[in-house]
Amino acid sequence: MTIDASLQPYLDTWKAAWQHMAPDAPISARRAMLEKLATEARKPLPDGVTSEVVTIEGGPRPVRVRLFRPTAPGLLPAMAYMHGGGWMQGSPETHDEIAAFIAAETGHLVASVDYALAPENPFPAAVEDCAAVVRWLFAQAHALRVRPDAISVGGDSAGANLAASMTLMFRGTAQALRAQVLFYPAVDFTHDRPSVRENADGPIITAKSLPGTAALYLPDPADRTNPLAAPMLASDHAHLPPAYIAVAEHDPLRDEGKDYAAALRTAGVPVDLHDGKGLFHGYLRAMSLAAVAKAPLEQACAWLKAQVAR
Repeated sequence: MTIDASLQPYLDTWKAAWQHMAPDAPISARRAMLEKLATEARKPLPDGVTSEVVTIEGGPRPVRVRLFRPTAPGLLPAMAYMHGGGWMQGSPETHDEIAAFIAAETGHLVASVDYALAPENPFPAAVEDCAAVVRWLFAQAHALRVRPDAISVGGDSAGANLAASMTLMFRGTAQALRAQVLFYPAVDFTHDRPSVRENADGPIITAKSLPGTAALYLPDPADRTNPLAAPMLASDHAHLPPAYIAVAEHDPLRDEGKDYAAALRTAGVPVDLHDGKGLFHGYLRAMSLAAVAKAPLEQACAWLKAQVAR
């Protein structure tokens, strides 16, 4: 299979934007480029969705959160959403189209987390920040007009890793999560599956980039076996919330997502797996340009609505 032809304009634009970025460019430059591209591509909020920024206290550091609230009566289900970017770049603003779409399509209050980035803030800083937001959603459910029995997590790439870690952290607690939506998740750091070799040259991420990204987030190699960093390595995946997992055919991380879906199923967790034919890592950022990139998110939203309706 080849990459879906409708995605080529997006890839051409992406390549042109990054072609002059030196491999050794500082992370600050890469962050600025991603924010610039997001600003240039920004779409208006969907009808009926409002956005505001709040700051969450109570964790090791204040956490900035962008809330996307749909216009709907009564109490709302909620989702803590974690953006992708290799744990070192990205923000709620670079992924606002995704979070706003989820809010509009599912009627969820979506709390998009501006977690602390590596390498300045290595593991477990991002996990701590995401956990603080999950706790806040439960603690402030009444004030936020949120259903405390319908709080979920979601994310893409590194954000999906963080979302999966939240399900492990809060399993069996008063903050147990209702569902998890994981797009092209990173779930361990072995980087030895067939998809890494098949898709070594990407697009978007490459096999060559994976060890360096891991080293920035996890400078202590011992942390790479911590299940909160590598959810695949949890000793037990039982009693985790139902999962919607979307992988991409042309993604070095494809088989990680497939294997995580298999591990959850083996533990008795219901899983819907989208195989991402013709897609590549990060395809959600092309959702406004190509229906094939938007369809898995539409399916995820329908799945999520069904989970909270039960």
